[in-house]
Amino acid sequence: MIGLSLADVSYPTGSSDREPSDRDPAQRAERRWIGPDHPRYPWVALSNTTLGTLIATINSSIVLISLPAIFNGIDLDPLQPGNVSYLLWMLMGYMLVTAVLVVTLGRLGDIYGRVRIYNAGFLIFTVTSVALSLDPLHGGGGALWLIGWRVAQAVGGSMLMANSAAIITDVFPAERRGMALGVNIVAGIAGSFIGLVLGGLLAEWNWRSIFWVNVPIGILGTVWAYRSLHDTGSRRPARIDWWGNVTFALGLTALLAAITYGIQPYGGHTMGWTNPWVLGGLFGGIVVLVAFCLIESRVAEPMFPLALFRDPIFAGGNAATLLGSIARGGLQFMLIIWLQGIWLPLHGYDYADTPLWAGIYLVPLTVGFLAAGPIAGYLSDRYGARLFASGGLLVMAVSFGGLLVLPTDFGYPAFAFLVFLNGLGGGLFAAPNTSLIMSSVPAEARGAASGMRATFQNAGMVLSIGVFFSLMVAGLASSLPGTLSSGLTAQGVPAADAHAIAALPPVGTLFAAFLGYNPIQNLLGPHVLSQLPPSSAHTLTGRQFFPQLISGPFHDGLVVVFWLAIAMSVVAAAASLVRDRPGVADRAATVERGTGPVPRT
Repeated sequence: MIGLSLADVSYPTGSSDREPSDRDPAQRAERRWIGPDHPRYPWVALSNTTLGTLIATINSSIVLISLPAIFNGIDLDPLQPGNVSYLLWMLMGYMLVTAVLVVTLGRLGDIYGRVRIYNAGFLIFTVTSVALSLDPLHGGGGALWLIGWRVAQAVGGSMLMANSAAIITDVFPAERRGMALGVNIVAGIAGSFIGLVLGGLLAEWNWRSIFWVNVPIGILGTVWAYRSLHDTGSRRPARIDWWGNVTFALGLTALLAAITYGIQPYGGHTMGWTNPWVLGGLFGGIVVLVAFCLIESRVAEPMFPLALFRDPIFAGGNAATLLGSIARGGLQFMLIIWLQGIWLPLHGYDYADTPLWAGIYLVPLTVGFLAAGPIAGYLSDRYGARLFASGGLLVMAVSFGGLLVLPTDFGYPAFAFLVFLNGLGGGLFAAPNTSLIMSSVPAEARGAASGMRATFQNAGMVLSIGVFFSLMVAGLASSLPGTLSSGLTAQGVPAADAHAIAALPPVGTLFAAFLGYNPIQNLLGPHVLSQLPPSSAHTLTGRQFFPQLISGPFHDGLVVVFWLAIAMSVVAAAASLVRDRPGVADRAATVERGTGPVPRT
């Protein structure tokens, strides 16, 4: 891929008639130094930023699959009503913080230097990983320690994600930018799936190891970044937009936190959308974000340059990023529940082992991303990015349609092909779409543009949990209680206990399956199980009863979820096809300082 021969490398020479001598320490040091003008420097920048993006996104999902081991390690039952908030913040805190901060940190990169902010992010990420692995507390205190340091770790991860695409865009010319961004972006997206497998493997050994694994990689990346990366992009001194930063952070945090808490039960309802705090967060967050937009349209140096959205390509690319991220995030969570709650137990796997095996059985999804991403980036440089981006989303829509018609107890080859196809579509979309976005802005705004793209992507992941969990819970609420009550009473569970369990919010059942707990054993508890005949207790807590019980209601919920994912993918594909408005000639967003127009793809 680098394609350099020895003739491409310029050696310092002491005279015109001899080759450089390896015996001269000064000449050896000079040859090792790869400055910003060295032909190999773009590949150094790409390698380091890809490592940074990969480690940041792996940590958005590595905790997700390791939650049972983490909560067992700190002696906390996440399914107890008072502990659900710990579960949600462990699950969502990292993604929420990255969604809120990436724009601010990208803008700071434009002002103070993208490499400077990026390097600091690697350092913060490494230090917080050590703190997470050393959690000295148990119970709620241990959970709060982990949540707090995960928030701090997300600050470092945001610094990495906000500036990596901008650094790559600075050092690669337009004709090779799609390929480079393809490697970086697909590594980042694949990281969220790699984290599932890695977290499952490490959690089997020791829950602290999921944080320790970051430390050697973080040290290597930090030292490498400080020694080898250089700021080559345009830097424009500016004042920090404090009001914009504060209103954006408060508004988006309130909105996303409200959506997260909306899936919790409240006041006898299966979900919390009638909770005054949730409603206050939703409407209050929207009001604050409207105020943020008004502020940004009036300040001289905005943190979030709204003028960039006048570019149809920038606006369409970010709309496609948001919708594609929501669809992809919903797929990830629904597939994990499908595998862990139904398919794997039906095929002989213990519930305690299902988180690890769910990650393994989703490997084709990651393979699809890894196979398509760099190739799509390379081909989009030659043939245009727009059709690849749109075509990838349509491939994703086809895969959602295929999953829609699969039975809940599917044959694995068909399932593997469909999730591979979904990953392939995501890989075809990611790099060309990012190249379209980053090539549509002036050089001095690339940090902000990179952060804005990452904000839409990360916010989409958070939104997907609220949207798809709500749809799934709504689908289960109509059919699961009756199915659960009749199934329990048929096995000898007293009618009063069966009705009480059936009346519990379905979200508890989903969380139990998601975390690898035996749902029926968790719902009945030892008191009810001890009163039943051993054969009935064995049947109820076996691998067949719950999957067969829930498969019908679960499939009803999946139909709604996947139809929405198809609609989002198709709309996102249309947004990716947006072109420049005809007759618009003078567009600062297409001009790089000193290089003339950026070629359109």
